[in-house]
Amino acid sequence: MATWRVHLVGLTLLTALLLSGCGNTPTAAPPVSSEVGTGTLEFRANGEDFVRQGFVTSDGWAISFDHLYVTPANLTAYQSDPPFDADAGGMPQAAVQVSLEKPTTVDLAAGDAQADPILVGAVEAAAGRYNALAWELVRAADGPADGAVILMEGRAAKDDVMLPFRISLDGERAYVCGDFVGDERKGILQAGETADLEATFHFDHLFGDGSAPPDADINRGALGFEPFAALAQDGMVDVDMSALQAGLSAEDYAKLTEMHLAHVGEGHCQNTSES
Repeated sequence: MATWRVHLVGLTLLTALLLSGCGNTPTAAPPVSSEVGTGTLEFRANGEDFVRQGFVTSDGWAISFDHLYVTPANLTAYQSDPPFDADAGGMPQAAVQVSLEKPTTVDLAAGDAQADPILVGAVEAAAGRYNALAWELVRAADGPADGAVILMEGRAAKDDVMLPFRISLDGERAYVCGDFVGDERKGILQAGETADLEATFHFDHLFGDGSAPPDADINRGALGFEPFAALAQDGMVDVDMSALQAGLSAEDYAKLTEMHLAHVGEGHCQNTSES
């Protein structure tokens, strides 16, 4: 288990951390006591099923990932009261917070098609309901993703063309998010038990979804894969941010750098990188 720390603080504004995504309805957090006991709180990262299973982009490229590296850091869970609403702005007001500070590079494409979200780390934490989550995305300090914030490796196929790709993005990000929205509630920690929170990455916001209509919300702002394919050399797309800035149109480069990928399930996050 990673080194942990728990801060009990008054209901003060707390610094937090990027992005906007898809819909959440906050609900009231329970009161917190100093005698509630502790359990294990896991922080997980999820690229969603299609990152492991493959998918078709909005412009018809069949994508499969070999690796999709991200490096979360300073993951911080809050027992926020009132519940934090990322769409409303501001910061969580938390009676309890717990952090996993160490940057950890994970491969969102690891495992088979049914693999669980990737465990980033775990901490001992006061029992209660953790209903807000903040984290940063930072450059990997070593390993296969060294220097990248997001590194995507895989293959894209369309008609009779197959393009291996390696796309390295280096813009560091910071996020603060509300409650997890999904089929199950997350972050409800009982004393002596284990609960988890999830940082979710919606890569269909970048590439679009070929199974949805062209005018669907998910496709209207998506870049697709065609702009990357146009940068192929010697049968491969191998680009970093400088190559993307030089090769993409100004409009497409702006889409890429302003893209909102981070969520908590379908719950919303706000971008605090430039706050």
